[in-house]
Amino acid sequence: MIEMQDVSFGYRGGGGALLSNMTLTLPAGSFHFLTGPSGSGKTSFLRLCYADLLPDTGQLSAFGQDVAKLSRDGIAMLRRKIGVLHQDAQFLDHLPVAENIALPLSVAGQQVDMQALKDLLGWVAMGGHARALPPSLSGGERQRAALARAVIMSPDMVMADEPTGNLDWEMSMRLLQLLVELNRSGKTILVATHDMDLIRAARQMEVQARVLRIQGKRVQLAGADL
Repeated sequence: MIEMQDVSFGYRGGGGALLSNMTLTLPAGSFHFLTGPSGSGKTSFLRLCYADLLPDTGQLSAFGQDVAKLSRDGIAMLRRKIGVLHQDAQFLDHLPVAENIALPLSVAGQQVDMQALKDLLGWVAMGGHARALPPSLSGGERQRAALARAVIMSPDMVMADEPTGNLDWEMSMRLLQLLVELNRSGKTILVATHDMDLIRAARQMEVQARVLRIQGKRVQLAGADL
C-alpha cells in the first residue's frame, strides 16, 4: 500500500535531511505505530505518506503509484484513499458537527447519504451532537468527530498524528478502540504517537500491530508484533 525505497526528505534551509534512506512497506490491512522523539519527523513521515510532501530522493509509491509522477488531480484522488486525523482537529465553527463531517463529500461533489452519515455519527458515539457547533464539543468529542470526517469517504487507509495527545486516558482508549475496529474491517492504520502506554494498550485489544521508530533520521522496525 505504501512503499518507500531509499527515501530521504529535508526542509529547505533545515540543515540537511530530516529523514533519510528509508526503505519500508506498510502492507494493506496492517496496523503500525510510529514513535520517536519530538521533532524527529513523525509528522513529516505521515505527510510523505499522503503526498503532502514529496521525497527529495528515492521512490515513494502509494497504492501502486509512483507519487512523484502523479499530477495534481492524481494526488487529489490518492488523498481520497487516505483519511487523516490530526492532534488538533480543526472545524468550521459556524457549521453543525454533521455538516463538518460530511464536508469532504460536499467538496468532492458527492451526494451525502444521510442514513450512512447518521450511522457514522452513531459509530463514533456522536449521534446526539449532530446539530451541535464545534466550539461546544469536548476534546474527546472533537477527536471522534474528526475521525468520522476522516473516514466519511471510505478510505483504504487512516493515518493519525498524535490523536490522543490532548485527551485523558479514558477518551484515548475510546479513540484507540475505534481505530482498532477500522483495522479489523480491513483498513490500514498508521498512528504516530509518543505515548508508549497507548501502544501497550493495543496489546490488550488483541490487535496485531507493529512499531516503527524514528532513530538516527531513519525509520526502523522497533520489535516484534505486539
